[in-house]
Amino acid sequence: MPENKYNEQSIQILKGLDAVRKRPGMYIGSTDYHGLHHLVWEIMDNAMDEALNGYGKCIRVTIEKNNVICVEDEGRGMPTGRHESGVPTIQVIFTELHAGAKFSSETGYKTAGGLHGVGASVVNALSEWLEVTTCYNGFIWQMRFENGGSKIGKLIKLGPTTKTGTKVRFLADKKIFGRIEYNHTTIKERVREAAFLTNGLKMVLIDEKQGLKDEFCYDNGLMAYIKYLHEDKEPLSDIVTISGGNKKINVDCAFQYVDTVQENVYSFVNHVRTTDGGTHVVGLRSAFTKAFNDYARNNGLLKEKDSNLDGSDIREGLTAVVSLAITEDLLEFEGQTKGKLGTPEARNIVDNVVSEKLSFWLQENKETADALVRKMIRAYQAREAARKAREEVRNGTKKVKQERLLSGKLAVANSKDAKRKELFLVEGDSAGGSAKQGRDSKYQAILPLRGKVLNTEKASKAEILKNEELSTLIYTIGAGFGDEFAVEDSNYDKVIIMTDADTDGAHIQVLLLTFFFRYMRPLIDAGKVYVALPPLYMATKGKEVMYAYNDDELEDIRQKYGKVEIQRYKGLGEMNADQLWDTTMNPETRTLIQVSVDDGISTDRKFNILMGDKADIRREWIEDFVTFTLEDKYQLQEG
Repeated sequence: MPENKYNEQSIQILKGLDAVRKRPGMYIGSTDYHGLHHLVWEIMDNAMDEALNGYGKCIRVTIEKNNVICVEDEGRGMPTGRHESGVPTIQVIFTELHAGAKFSSETGYKTAGGLHGVGASVVNALSEWLEVTTCYNGFIWQMRFENGGSKIGKLIKLGPTTKTGTKVRFLADKKIFGRIEYNHTTIKERVREAAFLTNGLKMVLIDEKQGLKDEFCYDNGLMAYIKYLHEDKEPLSDIVTISGGNKKINVDCAFQYVDTVQENVYSFVNHVRTTDGGTHVVGLRSAFTKAFNDYARNNGLLKEKDSNLDGSDIREGLTAVVSLAITEDLLEFEGQTKGKLGTPEARNIVDNVVSEKLSFWLQENKETADALVRKMIRAYQAREAARKAREEVRNGTKKVKQERLLSGKLAVANSKDAKRKELFLVEGDSAGGSAKQGRDSKYQAILPLRGKVLNTEKASKAEILKNEELSTLIYTIGAGFGDEFAVEDSNYDKVIIMTDADTDGAHIQVLLLTFFFRYMRPLIDAGKVYVALPPLYMATKGKEVMYAYNDDELEDIRQKYGKVEIQRYKGLGEMNADQLWDTTMNPETRTLIQVSVDDGISTDRKFNILMGDKADIRREWIEDFVTFTLEDKYQLQEG
């Protein structure tokens, strides 16, 4: 029996910012690409809180050449006097967790996104150094922190000024994040989004590394936001804006229907994007369901015997942006990363405001409203047909056909442990045969795909269910699809797209990712979707076998071994079973690319452009962002 070393000395108290450096994921979600950019959002949120409360008309974000981030606002500045704790107040703000002015509305912050008081100090804790310069009460002051805030410089008075505001510069710590590399497009989308959400606020992004500068400012931000999201879509209605609320919660909303089957609702609270929705989104959806059903019945479009339209039918083709300003005493976020709103009062306020204004708009725009309701009824009919088809399968009416469909394609995994099982989606029967022979049959299932699957960006739900390849995929994963998809019911912990390393293989990847993004998004968000990375070359010298995944690796092999025999794999089917296992399927040796969504709005627009109907917009995007070489390789310059 091992020696028991758990005693009183085992209990540690992490003081100051040590807790942040010890467990950074608790505060910023992760230490990968997302966590690195989250540092920028925390400092931006503080600047936005000043603007949200009426202090300052411009915020500048700079990506400096040495990967330093600089955020500068025109707010009130930071207090520079001595805090009651005995140290300068700026030191308290940047070194103490849960320290800030936003816990009380008496300080002038009626609404704010950074309410936990940890944003500035967390950024400091996870930086090699952080420098704050503030213009406050007629003077410029500066203070510097190093080594995650453990080394604290003196508060220096630099001289007089007539300006107000704060500038924060920081260098993220390589020991925490590894490679420090910011994505221009990701930050640009966030900066543009901030301008959309605050009328008249000028947002500036300067990228010194790429020599780029972007400026955004809008008089009617939410309307401009919808226009931006729909620049590649066919509108079915005008853009409608709605505002209302009370002294505690103010609601701003904009929406438009377009000719698509997708629903897109983007939600914000005090300028913070709530990626996981919350009570305000529930209220918005409830309002749309009630208002359209009431209109349809009052105007004879739904008869007494007809069932109400479902919310998913009503929201097909809807894009809505809802932005709330909530006072500190009512604001409840779930988690430090503020992904979901928990304020109960928000649901009723949003529901009441949107219901009233939407009902009025429907009555005033009967021609458009009637056309939208007829579209919703068609969506309802298609959904009912799909539901009946699923019930027939469940009841066994089509059981034999479905079993034959699956048994002819799917090589099942023998284990019943869904937490360990993997599903490989393989291009073609030839590669499928090699994969079936080379796999670990206990945990790995193989589903060969014949040809290119349906482009779901252009297809209805009924068309998807009729498509044999996608129908088989839906039944194989076993967690439903669309609004009914439940990731916890998935039969597999990993769904791995395994295609040839050519243009056809890339196209199949994009078609499958379009389907997963549109109809099984929680599978991606849960980190369960992957792309396999097969080698391009096999190099042999004598009995030694080496694999290269790109031209650079092949050149490295040549440099090391001299003359070698090269085989260029044109497809997975050219590999025998043991080669495919060793290079692409063996968990010990393979390389998988995990699919994630960095920015749902940006990703949504790219799917619309690349997979939608607007060929001219797609061509323009490709010409702007894709460079083709003579070797037919391509490189995405942005996104």
